[in-house]
Formats: sequence, C-alpha cells, structure tokens
Amino acid sequence: MRVDTPQSRVVAGFARADITPPVGIYHRMWGAATHDVATGVHRPLTATALALAPVDRSEWQIVLSLDHCLLDAAEIANLRNAVSARTDLPPGAVQIALSHTHGAGWLSRSRSHLPGGDKIGPYFDRVAGICTDIASAAKANAKPSTILYGTARCSLAAHRDRWDETTKQFVCGFHPEGPADDTVMLAKVVADSGESLGSVVNYACHPTTLAWQNTLISPDYVGAMREVIERETGSPCLFLQGASGDLGPREGYVGDTAVADRNGRQLGFAALAGLESFPAPGTAFEYAGSVVSGATLGTWVHRPVSDVERVRHAIWNCRTLRVELPYRADLPTLEETRANLAKWEAVEAAATDPISRRDAHARVEQMIRQLTRLAAIPAGRSFPLPVELWRLGDAFWVFVPGELYQVFQTALRARYPNRTVIVSTITNGWQPGYIPPAAAYGYGIYQEIIAAVAPGSLETLIESIARELRSMSAT
Repeated sequence: MRVDTPQSRVVAGFARADITPPVGIYHRMWGAATHDVATGVHRPLTATALALAPVDRSEWQIVLSLDHCLLDAAEIANLRNAVSARTDLPPGAVQIALSHTHGAGWLSRSRSHLPGGDKIGPYFDRVAGICTDIASAAKANAKPSTILYGTARCSLAAHRDRWDETTKQFVCGFHPEGPADDTVMLAKVVADSGESLGSVVNYACHPTTLAWQNTLISPDYVGAMREVIERETGSPCLFLQGASGDLGPREGYVGDTAVADRNGRQLGFAALAGLESFPAPGTAFEYAGSVVSGATLGTWVHRPVSDVERVRHAIWNCRTLRVELPYRADLPTLEETRANLAKWEAVEAAATDPISRRDAHARVEQMIRQLTRLAAIPAGRSFPLPVELWRLGDAFWVFVPGELYQVFQTALRARYPNRTVIVSTITNGWQPGYIPPAAAYGYGIYQEIIAAVAPGSLETLIESIARELRSMSAT
C-alpha cells in the first residue's frame, strides 16, 4: 500500500519584479466609483515569471503572472511578442496570466484621454521591458527540478449569484447557500539540490474585496497571500486565477484595505499548510509493516519512486486547442449600444443629485464597456477560443481566456481524479468575457447579461478540453 504525490520532472526558474503604476494614473474600474485617479498604493503590484522546460531543455514555456484586472488584446500581444523576441521563443509559448485584481484599475490605452490617462501608455511601455527582463532571468536561472502537487481548502471564495427578494432581481454578491469550490491547487518547485525555487497557488475567487470606495492601487487579497507564503518559504509565489465567474470573497465590495489583507492571509495560511505537507521530491509514502509495541503499530516510510515512475514524471506535452464558441443570437449591436450610451449620458448630464449622477454614470460605463467588448470580438458567427494545454508528468495545466464559472474546473477535475488539474483563466486575453453554464442564461444574472457567447458554450468547451486531455493522458 502506498500514497503517491503527483510530480513533474522539469527544468524550472522564477523571477519577480515590481510593476506598480505611478500614483495619479487613471484608476477607475467600478461604475459606482466617483474618483478617476489613484491617490496612493496599498501594496505593490508585481509580475512573476516562471520558466519551464523538459529535462532535455528542448522546448520552453514562460508563464507571466501580472497583478492586473484586464488588458486589451493588443497589450497582451505586445507583451507576448516582446518576451518572445528576448527569449527566442514563439509568442505562443508565453502565457500572460492576470490575477484579475480590480484594485489595479482598468488600464487601457483607449482611456488615455481621461484624467490620469496620459500615464497609461508610458507605464505599459515600461512594463513590457520589465516582463522581458524577468522572463529572460527566469529562463537563465532555471535548474533541474521537481514540481510537487497537492491541494488545500479555503473558504474565502463564496457563490455570488444571489436572488434579491426585495427588488426581485439577481445581484452579484455573497450568496450564503450557493455552492463554492474551496479547492486550492498547489505546486511546489524544488531544485535537485534541495533548494525551494518557488510555489504556485491556483485558486478561484474574484479579487473584489476592494471596490468603488477604494482609491489605492492594490493587488487585493493576492498581495497579502503572497506575503504569508514568501515569508515562510523564502521563495517567490506565483498566483493563477481559477474559474471564478460565479465566485467572490464572502466579505467584499469595501474600501478598507485591512479586509483585503485579512482575506489574503486566510488564503495564504491555507495554502501554506498544504505546501508544508509535501514530501521530498521523487518519493512515495509506503506502508512498511507492523511493529509490536504497547499496541501493534502500522508504520509508513518515504521511499524513492521507481525508474518507470521517474520516466512518467518527465513527460512533457504542450498543445494549443482552438474551440469555436457560437455567439448568442441576441447579442447587442454596436448601433443599439451607442443609442443606449447617448441616453444615459443625457440622464447623467441632467442629474441634480450626487447619487443619481453616480448611478447614471455607472450606466454610461456599462455601455462604454459593452462597446469595447463588441469591438474586440472577431467578426463571424462564433468566437475562436484559444486554449493552451500542458501535460507535465502527473499534472495537466489548462490556460484559457475569459471568465468561466467554477463548474469548468470542477468538471475537468472530476473527469481526471488521478491527475492534478491546474486551471488558469483570464490568460492571454479576457474575450469573450464571461462564459456561464447554459442553466445560468435567462435569469438576468449580470455575468449572463454581458456574455457574448451562446448558452451551451461552456459545456462545449469542457467537452472539447476533456477529449484533448484524454488524448494527452494516453501518451
């Protein structure tokens, strides 16, 4: 009898840099916000690079985790191309994963004309250089290593599709009775020398502790989470946002940074407990037989895995899958959206009290963002969603754009219970936006209202990826 720890044998390296925007930069993210520019910094925003290669270094992948909410497709492409040129890798081998912190503001060059917007372009030009530097450093510093995988549990994330009986509508907020995946997927990278190189925390929860009241640049709960882990491990922690379309912190939408830090520590301590339970690389926990004492005791020991298992741990298979997701039949047109924008701009201009003006401006923001989404999605009848799939030893890594409901990750993990499945959403793009399950359509839920793809798209995506993983599992 034995207990196996999922593992990958790779070459791996980490690097980290500060990418905090300057105070005074455009910071509006929330429609209800009444400020435009950042007045200070709660915690630094960071970029963390993880370089990975098979044991023979014949191929490389770079993961860049950035403390940002959403980036335009052109900005993502610019980052991937810049890193590609510096590291001599194809752009498709560079994965740009966003933590999705809403405390970073919505930074887009298209907002350069707004207060603080003049700082956006120079800021992103600087970030591109930083990302190329840390990607190159992570690759140069990479060492033969083992990735150990495991799980922890954390109740920070809560369901957020809640029926408001008073107003007879769904609101986006804490739903105590709703299902919430509390799985924390963990990866610990240990060099063959025994040195801990870094860790990966993969958790699904919207970083929306801080909302419209907050005027500070912030990584939200992710910052304190990293601090807890890095203080104890002495090595970088890279965060990957899971399928959190219907998940958010049970205590959120506040302006108090202490709440964000408390949320982050909750996740950090849970993840740290899981990381501390990992055995030494290249071992399995085996039953060693009985020992007669006051009672007859059953003993277990850590023993090296077999050569066959070491070969399996070194499997490296990376693929790109493109899944066509049909657009919804009732997708708003640009003309309809522009008309609604003009209507709400008139309401805002005529508002005579601060609350009415704030609410009208929130509607204006909704229409502006809808115009942005509609202009960004490709023409045609479907959205060609690119998915990056890796099999590294005993683990699957799934990188996908957009915001997907939690069932995406729970379904894939249920299909492959004997594999670690790491799911990183909002990676290499945000479009087509939210991808809810078919059952969520037609109820007036926010995520469904702004979804560009038709009911059944999430189910199609799950099936397409599951089939590809089955093929990769047979390798």
